[in-house]
Order: sequence, then structure tokens, then C-alpha cells
Amino acid sequence: MAKQTFAVLLFIISFSAFSQQNDAFCDKLVALQKQVFENHYEPKILNDSLSKGVYHLFLDLLDEDKEYFLEEDLSTLNKDELEIDDYLLNQNCAFVTKYSDILQKRINQSIAYLETLKSKDLNYNSHYSLRYTPEEYYTYFKDEAELNNALEKKIAYKVISRLLDQNEDLEEITSKFDTLEKELKPKIIDNEICVLTEFLNKTNGFDNYVNNQFLNAYLNYQDPHSIFLSNTDKTIFEDGLSSNQLSFGLITDKNDDGQITVAHVIPGSSAFINGNIEADDVILSLTANNNTLETFCVSNKDVQAYMTNESYDEMTFKIKKSNGGTFDIKLKKSKIKVEDNAIIGYVLSQEETNVGYIQIPSFYTNEESPNGRGVSLDFAKELYKLQKENIEGLVIDLRFNGGGSMQEAIELCGMFIDRGPVSIIKYKNGQSYTLKDTKRGTLYSKPLLILVNSYSASASEFFASTMQDYNRAVIVGSKTHGKSTAQTIMPVSIKEDLGFCKITVETFFRVTGKSLQAQGVIPDVKLPSIYDDLKSYESNYQFAIKNQTATVKLPHKPFAAIDVKTLVEKSKSRTENQLVFNSILDKNSKLKQSIFEKGEPYKLSLKAIDNSRKQKINLIDSIFKTNKVPFPLLITNTEATEEVLTFNPEDKSENEDYLEELTNDIYINESYYIIKDLINNF
Repeated sequence: MAKQTFAVLLFIISFSAFSQQNDAFCDKLVALQKQVFENHYEPKILNDSLSKGVYHLFLDLLDEDKEYFLEEDLSTLNKDELEIDDYLLNQNCAFVTKYSDILQKRINQSIAYLETLKSKDLNYNSHYSLRYTPEEYYTYFKDEAELNNALEKKIAYKVISRLLDQNEDLEEITSKFDTLEKELKPKIIDNEICVLTEFLNKTNGFDNYVNNQFLNAYLNYQDPHSIFLSNTDKTIFEDGLSSNQLSFGLITDKNDDGQITVAHVIPGSSAFINGNIEADDVILSLTANNNTLETFCVSNKDVQAYMTNESYDEMTFKIKKSNGGTFDIKLKKSKIKVEDNAIIGYVLSQEETNVGYIQIPSFYTNEESPNGRGVSLDFAKELYKLQKENIEGLVIDLRFNGGGSMQEAIELCGMFIDRGPVSIIKYKNGQSYTLKDTKRGTLYSKPLLILVNSYSASASEFFASTMQDYNRAVIVGSKTHGKSTAQTIMPVSIKEDLGFCKITVETFFRVTGKSLQAQGVIPDVKLPSIYDDLKSYESNYQFAIKNQTATVKLPHKPFAAIDVKTLVEKSKSRTENQLVFNSILDKNSKLKQSIFEKGEPYKLSLKAIDNSRKQKINLIDSIFKTNKVPFPLLITNTEATEEVLTFNPEDKSENEDYLEELTNDIYINESYYIIKDLINNF
């Protein structure tokens, strides 16, 4: 329970002897501490606050859903809550061993009890009740008996859920339940055992996994974007799929339930163009050349090997959505050419006023392109095509754009301003540097509108805020995420191979000296969204870096002020009378309730679970159902795109579906009318 406040230099010196130990974990910890204090933007000193914060982060990383540790374990471990800083100061790394020992013990006990359930009859119409419970209400099990009881409920629930996944006919399942259950239950149990066994058999050993999670907890306490990376983690983090490699475009992962899930859909890929597969979808099976791979107790590595099999050019994915619905989606392998597919321009028109529309999914780079430029080069190509369509304004859609390359964002800024500062970078030593667009002229000087939401983050916020400060664009939508920090990957130690760390090393500020960190970009014209207030902002992270200001050394020269007040008034008069916008507030309320409030209890029975699933599906469908826009715009391809589609019938069909989706996007429609008002006053 150290109360000392050490200067950074003294702290590092005090650990110099500590680093001489042979223990690999100690070596990593000492070197990592040194890197943090030398390079992190705001390193936090060792004290009781750090001890408490790191302790709880460590527990969450080891047992996020509170499935393993028991209350009696916590009575032992809680002694560390205010002792971790002392362990570090006293050169004691052995404390982490007990976490590994206890966790392994509890996992092995769960495996042993699951084995006994294979020969035990489960009561599917018992007094057991189920209830959706938000994460904030999770508690540790009181004792082993309560844990075993939960495992029984879990297996029974998963048996019924799996049966309903396979067959929606409740009467048929009921009539054959005993036979179906007898066949399915061992598979469900084996899958749960598989999940736990895989957990124990972590790469490089379970103890190493626990040690690395402590390193992550320490870094997460510094800020939520700083993490520890093993050599393998670094490779996965840095290596994207080659643009010349045939692929379905899916990056998969395995969740805590042993399910193979979609972690990411590669922009420009077959899966991306299909549009029906999303992150967090569960993959139930993969079928190719009449061969089916069921994802029961299959490693993610095996799934990836199956998808990359050179013999499989076409594959059917059985996908389970978050609402419980299952779909068969057929995909063909294709070359992922981000530069050709991710950025496409469209023309929005009504009453002879043409407006361009471009969606930017991320600020990606492309090392194979001239000067290594990615999205900025692709954007310029599409902008050229749109200008040939005589557009009078341009809408840039940054919704769900999580960021990417800051250099690409700077390049994009330069297309709309004629030289000048675009951001202020501030380092840990207090020094700052002004990033500038040094190129003369602009590529586009007509009215500009940028569409954002709460999932627009980092580089997308950088670009939107710069355009807002220059009065170069009107920002429309919801408040953005609020991340204005930059990270870099560096080795934990230059002398030894101890892994890597991604550390926050700087923050960027608006050209006004203000920051969007933990505040986001506030739209000029706000539109309601079903995603509002879902605790997805940077400010919701417990240890997020606070908002600050920077000194402006190079003032920017903004364009003439935009009459935002008039735009807001006209937009409000349109949207407040539209049923489709009025329904969003109700949908947002339902979504928040479904996520953050406890559900109603229901029995663990076939009929009750089926009813609960149907209610959830109906709720999700009612929230995310796309309503037809009363007076939709005419949305068309550019002539250049139409020419390309003439030679690609399959792409043409997918393009028509996408145009239909854009046509019924209420935000795109309202953005058109806002920028049309802007054009009239430009």
C-alpha cells in the first residue's frame, strides 16, 4: 500500500536491479514499465490507485463473464487490491502465480463436472429459470455447488437452442425430443469441454497467458488503447490479407462459447459486396464441393485452413444472426482489391440537382499504389468520375468508419483546403507540432456534407473536425466516438525478444487548439439514431485520457461561415413530420432497454425458450427493420461505373441491390436535402 510518489527517473532506477532476475515475466514487466514511463503520453505512477485499477482489470481479463472464480477465491485474491504496487516496488513477481493456479483449478473442476453430466438426466421442465442479465450485474458464484448448477442450466439451454437452430417446428422437436436430446447432449458437452480445454492449452502455456494478461491490465490502466502483443499477436495485428490473394474476405475468431464468429469483413471482398454477413455473426457450418465442416469444437485455425483451401472456390456459409435467425449465404472467392471496390461514387438527384455520394469504410493504406496511398487515391479517382456528372455538392459518408491511417486523413483534408494547418500533435514532453497541408489548390471547391455517427472514430473524426473548423463542410448525424489519441507499436525491449506493446504516444488536437478526445465531433445538424447513448463512446472507457487543449502556433484561415441555423431549421421542419424519423427515438429506447436492463425471467423449457427467442427476433427486427422512404431520391451510378458493370453481370446484380439499400437510407435522403439547401445559399 505504497503512498510514495516517485519521479519517473527514480522509478526506472529502482527497477534496474529487478530486471536482472531470470524470470521471463519479471523481465517483461520491468521492460514494459520502462517503455511506458519513457514513451506513453501520460504514464501513471505506482500508487494505490494504480494497484486497485490494475487488479480489477486483471480479474476482468481473466474471467470477464465471471464463470470461473468463486467468491472464496476472491476472498483470497482481494488482498492484492492495494498490494500490487508494493509487489512491484519490492521486486516480487511471484504474486501472479496464484491467479494461474486458482483459475486452472476451477476450469479443471468444470471440465470434470461436465463429464459427469453425460450420464446424468437433465430436467428440461424444471424449476430452473433463465433471464437476460447485462454485464454490469454479473456476480461470481458463491461456491462450487452454485457453479455446477449453472453448468447444468447452461448445457440444458444450449441443447434446446441447438435443436431450435436445426428445426423451427416445435411440435416435431417435442415428439422426437428424447431421441434428439440423447444424440445432441454429448456434442454440446464435448463442445463446452473443448472450449475449456482450449483455454487451458493456450499457446506458450497457460501461465504465460495469465502473465500476459497482467501486462495487458497494466497497459489498459494507462489508457484503453495500450495493449501488450506477443510476436504472434503483432503479426496478426499488422498483417492484412494481401490484395492479390483469393479470399472470401472473412476474418474469423472463436468466442467464449466455442462458436466460430465473424471478427471482420474485409472491404472490397466477396463477403463485403454480398452485404449479408456482419461482424459477430456466428458461422454454424461451411460447405464446399459437397463437403461440410460443422463448427462444433473446431479450432479457428482449422476453419481458416478450410476457407483458404485452394480446391474450394465457392462456399456456402450457414450463418446465425444475433436475433437468432439462420441463413445460408453462398460466396465465391475473389481478389480483394480495396482500391477498386471499397470506394465507389454515386449520384443523388432530384429536380435536376445532382449531388455526389461516397462512402469511406476506413482510412486504409495500399503499399502497392503510387506513394503508398490508399483511400485518398481511390477517393480522388471517384471524385473525378463524379465531377464529370456535373455534381453541385458532395456527401461523404463516414458512418461506422473506425479510422485508420492519419496520413490518409491528412491527404483527404488537402483535397478541400488550399494549404494550411490540419491538426496539432502534442507529445508527452508537452511539445507540439502542427501538421499542415502543403499542397496548393483543391480538388473540389463546391458544397460539402459529411455524415457521421457514434461509431465514426479517430482518423474519420480528424477529417470531419478539420472540415468543420475550416467551415468547409456541414457535419450531419450523431456525436462521434471521441478518440484523438495515436498509438505506435514498439518492442518491449530493444536488447531482448520480450514481445511488443502498442502504446499511446501522442494526442492530436483541432486547428483551434480544442480536442475531440472523450467529447467527439458535435454535428452541425443533429439527426436521431438508434445507436445513440449505447455506452460506445471513448468517454465510457474507465481509464480514457481526459480532454485537454493545445496552444495554437499557426492559425488557420477558415472559409466564410456556413448558415448552420437555417440548415437546422429546415432539416427539423422536414424530419419532425416524418414517421420514419419519429420512430427512431422509440427504436433507440427499445434497443437500450434490451441491452442495459434485465429481462423478464422465463422457465428453462422448450416452449419457453422458443417463445423467448421469437420475442427477441421480433424485437430486433422491429428495431433494425428498414422503413421505406416516403419520397426516395433517384440514386444512380456514374457513367464510368455503368460501363464497368456492363461486362460484369454478377456485379451488376449486387450493384442494383446496393442502390436499393442506399435509396431507402433516410440519412442519405435527408443529407441530400440539407446539402441542397447549402447549395442554394452557397
